[in-house]
Formats: sequence, structure tokens, C-alpha cells
Amino acid sequence: MGLELPAEEAGLDEMNDDYISDSEVVSHVQNVLKLVSQGDDEQYNQLIEVMICTERLEPDQEAMLVASLKALSGAVSFIDIVYHDHLLSSIFGMSLWNCGRVAMDALVELIINLAASNGKYLDACLDMLVCNFLPPPTLLPFLSQPRGHARKKEVLDRVHSALQSIADLVPLAPLRLLPIILHRMPRVHAKEAFIVIYAESMLRIESGAIGELVGNAMVMAVVDRLLDLDVEIGWDDILQEDSGKGIFDMELEDVEENADVDGDGKIQNDLPEGALSRQSLGGNLLADKLDSLMVLTCEHLKSCANNGRLVKVFETLLQSFQMTVLNAYKSKFAQFVVFYACSLNPENCGMKFATLLADIFECRTQPSLTRMSAVAYLASYLSRGKFLPSSFVSSMLKRLTEWCFEYAKFWNGNETTLKPTAHRVFYSVCQAVMYVLCFRMRLIMEVPHLKSQLHHMPLEPVLRHPLDPLKVCLPSIVEEFLRQAKAARLFTTSETFLFDNLLESDLSKAFGGMERLDMFFPFDPCLLKKCDRYIRPSFVFWSMVRTTDDDEEDDIEDADIDDGDFGDDNVGSLRENGKAETIDDDDLELIEFESSLNKMSITPKTSLKNNLPGQIGFSAQMPARIRPSTSPDW
Repeated sequence: MGLELPAEEAGLDEMNDDYISDSEVVSHVQNVLKLVSQGDDEQYNQLIEVMICTERLEPDQEAMLVASLKALSGAVSFIDIVYHDHLLSSIFGMSLWNCGRVAMDALVELIINLAASNGKYLDACLDMLVCNFLPPPTLLPFLSQPRGHARKKEVLDRVHSALQSIADLVPLAPLRLLPIILHRMPRVHAKEAFIVIYAESMLRIESGAIGELVGNAMVMAVVDRLLDLDVEIGWDDILQEDSGKGIFDMELEDVEENADVDGDGKIQNDLPEGALSRQSLGGNLLADKLDSLMVLTCEHLKSCANNGRLVKVFETLLQSFQMTVLNAYKSKFAQFVVFYACSLNPENCGMKFATLLADIFECRTQPSLTRMSAVAYLASYLSRGKFLPSSFVSSMLKRLTEWCFEYAKFWNGNETTLKPTAHRVFYSVCQAVMYVLCFRMRLIMEVPHLKSQLHHMPLEPVLRHPLDPLKVCLPSIVEEFLRQAKAARLFTTSETFLFDNLLESDLSKAFGGMERLDMFFPFDPCLLKKCDRYIRPSFVFWSMVRTTDDDEEDDIEDADIDDGDFGDDNVGSLRENGKAETIDDDDLELIEFESSLNKMSITPKTSLKNNLPGQIGFSAQMPARIRPSTSPDW
């Protein structure tokens, strides 16, 4: 194949009618490169000018660029890093986004040949391709158009194909590529489109052949960026803090259900101070970036599940979770990528995550804060995971309760005064057990063998212990737990001991009552709009929970149904106007999202309408967010 190009005696900026073969063009460029070392750089400078294209070129300019790139590909052995540094800088500074298809192919071919010809150029070639993960800023508005999507695909397909070709030719290339990708990764304050497009290429590498060597690092880096964005969103951005209360008064669903629109079309919520709502995140640029990156990550996890790769990727996700997310102070949303991955594979990933958390909290060599964080994650996960079978939840509750029982036996009589901070892990676990039972007690009590297992757990001795967890744990959780326990007849002996002196005590305040904003259940409802569609189908909102005392006429003792969970049962039970109805899955899903939120809001509005025996009513909100305190390990 031949090209119409300038004769050797003419410059590269002049065209004639002579027909010149490809080999002749390569020979011409080789000669131009050699002349530089002899001090003749006129034609060399013309060659450099051809390489400089900061915007789309005219057809003649494009043809000249293609010819020059092809010629350079055949002359890479004549390129010297000292004499031709300006030429190399021009080549490595080129953007595929500004080139036509033919020019893109020619440029990619040159980069591959340079990388394979000399190890000195490898890093620069890889860096040039990584830089092309992102379009020039002027092209960002164009990407929202159909032609922009097509252009993005054309460029990135070539970039990733080139990276794979270089990896095939230079086996060590993937290891050299990794630090370049991590270094070039956009920071949290970069434009949202840049963050998402770049992460898209990182996850594409993870799922490709190069991912066998660097895929784990790609996943971990994306999770790190999720967390970076998460912690940049302050609580003040989504919460108006009431220092007197310090906890969330209602869940997102309650906020949205009670929203009214005024005459100006603005949403008006009759919310108490401290309420958490999705509207408060509206217009938050950091939240929008995090939301979009969460969606991209969830899509990648779904693709991994469809391709049978999720279990492998989940191992990396768990490692990243342990290293960063678990101990992040008040992480708000990043942890939901783990929740979503678990929902895609409950039998393996879902149970592995819960087991890992339980193992962490039981490990005495772990710091107390880490153990308490693991307990908070476990409690929230067991409560909110619609995909978790009741039998599994029950087995984890048994493990938690037995740990509390052994701890209480060890400390029995060893202290004359109660110091909550000295037993913070114990109280965190007690609180976790009660919290999970607030969400799951009804389902467990409806399955005979699980009900029997719950009755045989050493919960009552733990609650009766002189360490007195009922007076130390958050009153809002304690009150709701006791309300359900009484209705379910959970305790066989006299229950009056449970209901004495449950007013918020100084002990409770010392442990967490006055610092509830610093305490958390990490899987409280996710407030990010776009990624909500991935979480919601597998998530248990408080409004869905049918507590044990919803219908006092129910005869729980006679219940006899198969074990199941929120998500897999074929039938559900609904009470309307005092009658029980049997409903199928589709109806149940609709009812779950549209049923009245008045059964019990996420935080009971005031004290219980029907005060428990011997109890004075007090304002209780449930659930609270739990932050672990500090104390010696056990």
C-alpha cells in the first residue's frame, strides 16, 4: 500500500503528486531523525509541529498526521531519548480524543511499538494511555450526547486494547501500570464525570486479562475513593443536629411519606430537629459524585455476578472493607457496596460477611473500637438484609448471646461499681442483640424450632446480670426490645425485673446516651438517590417490620410456618381491619413499600402509648446510631 506524501527534498508541510511507498516514507523520517544529531533540525521541527494537535484537525492535517505517525512507527529504533525528547514529549502529550479513527489507530500503533522497542519508553507510553482515560475538559458536555457516548467507546476501546497489547509484549507492564493508574486517579474535588469515567476504566482493567495481576488493587482503589468522598460529606450536610437529642427521629421512608408541597412547589416536612432526609443532600456535589461512583461500582459487581466472578472479587472487597471502611469514623454510604454484593450472593458472600464481622468482634487482639465497629456492622446487617434467612440470623444471635453470657460469668462479682466504659464491647454486643431482635423477633418467633432456640439462648441471665445492660444501652433500643419481648412472651420468669428504672440513667449517658450522633448502625437507610435502586429491593425498612405486638389477638404460640426470610417466602401475612390475609410475593412487595408507616416509625414519636409495667413513659427514638466508646479489651 502506498501513500501520497512529500518528496524527501521537500519539507513535511509541502505536498506533491509523486507516489511514495511506505518504506520510502519511513526512510525519509529515519533520515530526519538522524539529521538532528548533526545539528540539522529544520525538518525535525516540522515533524514535531505535525504531532501537536489540541483539537480536531482538518482532513489534510489529519492525513499528514496519519502519515507521520505510521512513518514513526517504522522508525522507532531511530528515536533517541536525548536527541528527540521534544518529539517524544509531543507524542506522549497527544490526545486520542482529538483524533479521527485512522489517526487514533496510527497513534496507538506507535505507542505500542515504542513501549516494546525500549524499556526507557515503557512508563511514558503507559502514562500516555492512562491519561487518555479522560477526555479533554472541553469535550465533557459532548459526552452527554449519543455521539459523545460513541466517541468515548471508540477511544477507550483503543486505549484498553493498547494496554493489553503492551502487557502481552512486555510481561512486567501491568506492574508498572499500577502505580501510574493510582497516581493519575482524580481526587475527590475533581469533576464528577472525570471521577466516574476514570473509575470505569479501572474496573474494566479489573475484569480483563491484566486484572489477574492488578485487579485487586483496582477494586481497593475504587473503594478508597468511595470512602474519601463519603468522609468529605459532613454530617452537617445531611443532618441538623439537636444536641439535646442527638439521634435520628425517623427513617427516610417516613420523611418522604410525610412530605407536603407548599404553594411554591417546595417540599415542606414537619420534621423534628435531628431528622435525616434525602432532601438535605440535594445539590451536594460530593454526594452526587459518591452516588454516581456507587452506581458504577454496583453495576460492576452485578456484571461480576453474571459472569461468575463475584466470589473472587468479593474477597478483595472484604479485604478493602477491613482495611479502610470498618474503622472509618462514621462512614455513611460507602459500606453499601458490600451490602449490595452480599445481596447478589447471599449463600456465599452474604454469610461470609456476617461471619467475618463476628470473628473480628470475638478476637481479643483486635482494638476495642474495631471490635465494637464490627458488632455495629453485624447488628445493622442482620437487621437490614432482606436476603438473610431467619435461621442464619438466629444462629448469629445465638453466637452473640453466648459470648455475652460467658463475659458476664467472667465478671460476675469482680466489680463493686459499674463502669460502662470498662465493658464497652460487652454493652455493644448486648445492644446489638436487642437491636436485631427489634427487627427480627417476629419472624424468628413464627418458626417453631427457631422460637425454641431463641427461648434457650442465655439472654435473660445476661439482662439480669449486675453489669445491668438494660440501664446502660440506649433506652430507645431497650424500650422497643422489651415491648416486643413482653408481647412475644420471650422470658419464662417474672418480667417485672426488666421494666424497673428504665429512665435514661447517668450510666446510659456515660456509655452513649449523650453522644448518640457518634454512635451508628452503618446500614441505616441509604440516602443517595441513584444507588437506592440497587439497595432498596434487598433492604428492610423499619416500616416493613411486623413487630410481635402489632396485633395483640395474634396467637404466636400456635404459629407454625416454615422457616424463611423477608425476600424468599412465597407467602406473607398481612393484617388489615383485624383479618389475616394470604398474599403472594408481588402483593407483598407492594404492601411493604406502601403500607402505613404508623405501625411504628423508626423512632417512636413519644413514650409508648401503653406503658410497660412499672415503667414511666419517656421520649424514645429507635433505632439510634451507635459509635463504639473506649475501654479495656476482654
